[in-house]
Amino acid sequence: MKALNMFIVELDKPINDTISTKSGIELYIDTKYEGGEFKYRVTDGPVIATPAKYKTKVKKGDRLYFHHLVVMQGGQKLTGMDNSYFVKYDPDHAVNNQAIAYKTKSGHIHPLDGWSLLSPVEEEKPRISSLEIVSLTEKLPTKGRVAFNSKDLKAIGVKKGDIVCFKENRDYRIKIDGVEYYRTRVEDLMYVEEEVHNT
Repeated sequence: MKALNMFIVELDKPINDTISTKSGIELYIDTKYEGGEFKYRVTDGPVIATPAKYKTKVKKGDRLYFHHLVVMQGGQKLTGMDNSYFVKYDPDHAVNNQAIAYKTKSGHIHPLDGWSLLSPVEEEKPRISSLEIVSLTEKLPTKGRVAFNSKDLKAIGVKKGDIVCFKENRDYRIKIDGVEYYRTRVEDLMYVEEEVHNT
């Protein structure tokens, strides 16, 4: 199969709606509850075709990590191929790029054009003197540590290990090999936090 301007991935199912017990019994999860379809969506799968229009380093058989809209509400299936899904790819406009990262067969993880993967960092709570301010509303994260280098990050002077601050509500989560990252568009990064060194 030759894809023109999108990736194609193959998924066993778009929603993880079952769990297995230690004894091997498989139980069904009603995804209308417990966080719904969004919480249980599948966001990765093996690549069966790469976009012919663009040169990427992704190869057939690599694992692609993608935006949840690929599978939500029925997803973007190939006609007549129930287990195959289109993943939009646009290297010039991250807002149109659903392909976030890929993992090679050798296990190396690479963010794709326009995206960064950030590890969560502990954010300091505001304090007044020795009192700690307690809020009943949870403050959304606005910073993370760069987990992987990419050409887009290099172009703006950011590298792996830097703590970067991003716009509110850009802490979308994705799991890769059981580790949770923020998948944040590079254009939503605002500045690198400079580390203070005590002398």
